[in-house]
Amino acid sequence: MAKTIMIVDDSSTMLMSLRNSLEIAGFKVLEASDGSVALKTLQGGAKPDLIITDINMPNMGGIEFIGKARALAGFRFIPILALTTESQQGKRDEAKKLGATGWLLKPVSGTDLNKIIKQVLPGA
Repeated sequence: MAKTIMIVDDSSTMLMSLRNSLEIAGFKVLEASDGSVALKTLQGGAKPDLIITDINMPNMGGIEFIGKARALAGFRFIPILALTTESQQGKRDEAKKLGATGWLLKPVSGTDLNKIIKQVLPGA
């Protein structure tokens, strides 16, 4: 059965690029345009196997989203990767403290992304 990955990014171009790469690799994809939309999707019953989130987004950024997602029942151990242009160590530390599994800098190739997904998502 295909694993489901939720991608959270306010850039429609980034969402399209990630969706294409992930679907080619055989994953099901859920999309959200910011952290608040993603949180509502999770609260509505979506149960992705992995979440990939941008950090800088309107309404609710990725760091806040990571903390709120981790607080939801059943999401304590779901891998969450930050995929962002943000390289500040303070932001990385804050995301990790709130439960981020990993931090990737944009742009990332589909090949590199798939390697990382295989590392954090058993059976992918």
